[in-house]
Order: sequence, then C-alpha cells, then structure tokens
Amino acid sequence: MSAGWFRRRFLPGGPLPAPRPPRPRSSPVPYRRPRFLRGSGSGPGTADAPRRPDVRPVRSPARGRALPWNAGYAEIINAEKSEFNEDQAACGQLCIRRCEFGAEEDQEWLTSCPEEFLTGHYWALFDGHGGPAAAILAANTLHSCLRRQLEAVVEGMVATQPPMHLSGHSICPSDPQFVEEKGIRAEDLVIGALESAFQECDEVIGRELEASGQVGGCTALVAVSLQGKLYVANAGDSRAILVRKDEVRPLSSEFTPETERQRIQQLAFVYPELLAGEFTRLEFPRRLKGDDLGQKVLFRDYHMRGWSYKCVEKSDLKYPLIHGQGRQARLLGTLAVSRGLGDHQLRVLDTNIQLKPFLLSVPQVTVLDVDQLELQEEDVVVMATDGLWDVLSNEQVARLVRSFLPGNREDPHRSQLCSHRSLERGAVTGLFQRTWYLSFGHTRTLERNHLPC
Repeated sequence: MSAGWFRRRFLPGGPLPAPRPPRPRSSPVPYRRPRFLRGSGSGPGTADAPRRPDVRPVRSPARGRALPWNAGYAEIINAEKSEFNEDQAACGQLCIRRCEFGAEEDQEWLTSCPEEFLTGHYWALFDGHGGPAAAILAANTLHSCLRRQLEAVVEGMVATQPPMHLSGHSICPSDPQFVEEKGIRAEDLVIGALESAFQECDEVIGRELEASGQVGGCTALVAVSLQGKLYVANAGDSRAILVRKDEVRPLSSEFTPETERQRIQQLAFVYPELLAGEFTRLEFPRRLKGDDLGQKVLFRDYHMRGWSYKCVEKSDLKYPLIHGQGRQARLLGTLAVSRGLGDHQLRVLDTNIQLKPFLLSVPQVTVLDVDQLELQEEDVVVMATDGLWDVLSNEQVARLVRSFLPGNREDPHRSQLCSHRSLERGAVTGLFQRTWYLSFGHTRTLERNHLPC
C-alpha cells in the first residue's frame, strides 16, 4: 500500500471515492511477509510451511541487515494451520513534519516545510485470526495513521506546556492555568495520537475488508520511541516487558474476555439487544443446567468484583456471554480477545449476532521514560505475541536474556540471536510466535530506515 494511495483515499482534503462493489475473496493488499525478512529464505504462501511436520523453522532478518535500535526479530513460520501466515510485523523510522496554522486560512493547516521536524522509531506485531488480510492492512496502514495524528499535534508536543489553542490564539488569560490543573503534558498528546491512530486504522480495515469481501481481525502491539520516551500501545493479548539486571517490568496488559469481563457485561446491560435473547450476561462458575433451576448458585454481574448468590431462573440457562477460563475463555463462544483491529463482519455461528460492538480498538498505552531510567546496554524490551507467553513466563524470558546477552557483547547481531533463541525455546509447543527485542545500547546509532520496512 503506497503512501500516495493512502493519502488520496483517507486523508482530509477531498471526498472519499464511492464504495466499490464487493469482489469475491480478492485481497486488498498482496500477501507477503515483512520486508525486513527478505533474503532470509522466507517465501509467500505455503512456501512458508516446513516440509517436515515435526520441524518448526525460525525465521529472522538476514545477517547483516540492521534494524532500528539494532533490534532483533524472529518468527516461527506457518505449520500448515492455514494457507498463509496470519501474523505480520513492521518497523522503521517515523518522520513527523512540522505544521503551522495558516494566517490567511483560519481553518486550514499548512505544511511549513517538507523536511521532518521530529523523528521517532516504530515497531509493531499484529497477531491475525480469521485470515491474513486484517494483519496485512494493519502492518501497511497503522504507522501512516500514527504519523498523521502526530503531525496534527506536533506543535503542542514541542511546547513547554501544551497550549489550550494550537493556533496560538488565547481566548481566556487563564487557559495555561486550566491546562496545568488538568496535568496535561506532551506525552498525553502522543498517547492521544496513538489511541486515535488505532481507531482510524480500525476504520480503514473495516472499509477495505468489506469492499473486498474478506473477513478477519488482528491484535496489535506497538512500541514508539519519541522524544526520549518509549510508548507501548497494546490492543489484544500480546505482551511487552522490560528486562533489566534486577527487574522485570510489564509494559502492557492482555485484553481478553476474562480481563474485561465487567466492561463487556456492562455493555450487554445497557444494550441487551446485542445478545438477541440468545445469551445471558451473568457469569456463573460453570454452565448452568436444567437441574439448577430454583437453586441458589454463585454469580456476578457487571458491577461486581466479588460474588453473590441468586435463585436460578430459566433465562440463566442461556449460553453465557463469556464462557471458559484462561486460554479457553471465549466472547460469545467465538473470540479469545476483547480488543484488536478488524472483525467488523464477525458473527456468532449460525446467528446474526455481531461481536464488533463488544470489541475495542483503543489500546492501553504505557510510557517508559528512557532518559530518566538511565537504561543500560543490557536492558531490553521484549515484545511477543501470545504464542511465546503461553509457554514461557516473564521470568523465564528474562533469564534467557540475562544469560545470553552479557556473553555476546561484541556480537553486533546479539539481539537478533537472542530473539531467535527464545523462539526456539518455545517452539516445542507448535504455537505461532513473533518476537521483537529492543536493545537500549544502540539508541544513538540508528540506521535511516523509513516505514514500511
């Protein structure tokens, strides 16, 4: 997907083209693995699958190919679970242009110069389901959405304090005081840009998949380095951690039907028509049976963190809104995640009940102050999809990093080798896994690597 195509279709400045009639199973963008894997021996389609079913090759960028922050990446290729790998990854440099408010056009933004004003770096993992299309679109679109959102607020980001009016006009003399009382900082503008970019990307995916007659969705885990801080945005069940010498710090939370039970139940309470009379929003320790009618059993509703008892009624025998535990928990008996991108057309099997109203595309954003923490060369951020975390704990990954990196200080590819080694450690389970390793020892020697890469 070219930047020109994206600008013509989605950026303000002109009407959007009329919706295209659905085409039978045509892909909105060509299937391919991430560009930085070119030369590593990976190929499209079933060529990604190993010839022997008991062998799970691990693919990494070709040796000698430098990535931002000398990052390491590895993935376990398709094991013939589907025709194509459903996951994607992206990385590169974000070039943010400076914009100024036009004096002659009060309501128009004018780009003051073609050169970038701020630069940052971006890494992302997209864990797809229901087909590869959503993850491909996210890998080719999200960074453009983010760049546009950042350019819209860059003047506020570089100000000592974000101004009330970005145009520079002061309507009320106390405006700076109101901003200060709200505690609004430059990093809040970046957080808002990330949240808006995820939302915009989700809308793009929805339009493109509908136009092409495709379905599917993906989770998204993104890290952005900007102005001395690392922003980690997560929508789904992937995970990022910071590994230091004496500390393992979580940088994200997983969003599953279990972890977001109260939000999902409350939505069903406010809009009961979303369940179409087929599901109960109440949670019980197990699926109720006919013999439970009239009995007092444990339950909880959207407003409860604890449990109580209720007398079982006939409506309680319906299939639960959230069913199962741990990795087996499903939303409406269908989906194992509660946040992500896509899934606009996803419906409960043999019904017209949509899952999209219960899914959020908005990420949770964690901010890591790189300069304040005085991070060292041995400190590493690990980003991985759920395939790794299902078999290795935070502490196990941290031990692997600590045991490998110190003994390989002179190897310029040590982050790459470490990510490769961690996936080999978890590959015995036969799960899909994608991993980024971001090293803080190389933040001053960056290759100019523009997105998408």
